[in-house]
Amino acid sequence: MIRVSDDEASRKFLAAIQVGDLLSGTVTELDRAVSVTLDGFPARPLGFVGSLDQTWGQWPAAVEVGQRITAEVTAIDLDQGRAWLSMAATEHPELWAFLKSLRTGAVVSGRVASIERFGVFVALDDGPDHPVFPGVGFITYPELSWRHFEAASDVVQVGQIVSCEFLQFDTTNGEARLSLRATQPDPFQTFADTATVGQTLQGQVTKLVPFGAFVRVTNDIEGLVHLRELAWTPVDAPEDVVQVGEEIAVVVTEIDRQRRRLSLSRRRASAGGVGLTSAADINTPG
Repeated sequence: MIRVSDDEASRKFLAAIQVGDLLSGTVTELDRAVSVTLDGFPARPLGFVGSLDQTWGQWPAAVEVGQRITAEVTAIDLDQGRAWLSMAATEHPELWAFLKSLRTGAVVSGRVASIERFGVFVALDDGPDHPVFPGVGFITYPELSWRHFEAASDVVQVGQIVSCEFLQFDTTNGEARLSLRATQPDPFQTFADTATVGQTLQGQVTKLVPFGAFVRVTNDIEGLVHLRELAWTPVDAPEDVVQVGEEIAVVVTEIDRQRRRLSLSRRRASAGGVGLTSAADINTPG
């Protein structure tokens, strides 16, 4: 059982360490993470290397109990008494130095190297090759575009040159997380600049869900008509009153800029129809 004095000593030891420091120690246990007894604190293991932070592509045979390693600190958890380490960082210093040099918000350019089901890899113009992945840059699907799309190939193509905003350094995978959509105007904010609550719009039903129907009011903007806003009389299911592809009039009931949500009402539009606006009349970027 660990004594209170050991906890205090470990906290003091870890408090003197900073992210980015290089630590050496001895591997003491192999489990889901590699436990390392760090030099300077022999009482118990304080260093831990996750499977993705070891020598890439060699888990679980990357290290052995008793082996000496040097790794870079990626995070410090004083509450749990742990320093999370990366062996990959010390084995690929050029890659780590490049990724550390990037600043959040900076715009970087590169070539789309691969499109995968979980995102898009980008080979950055000024970056080194990645030892495992097709590119050092990576764009998750939500960061590809403000607009709805079915496949990443609807937005980018392999070989295409793109400029993206740097979001963060993913130390687990040794990659630069990027955003393509951050370099483009947000069509929702443009829509919100011109649309007003109470305005009547013409739109097309794009999707039916148990709680209502989604309606596209411009090429880029869809809003939700809640079940209770579909008709003046109670509705059990949206398909009872509307169908996908149908053109309907709706009234704007709420524009939430922060959450990028548009709320609409069909029943309120059926009461008047004054000031009807078509989707083409809303000025959003194409």
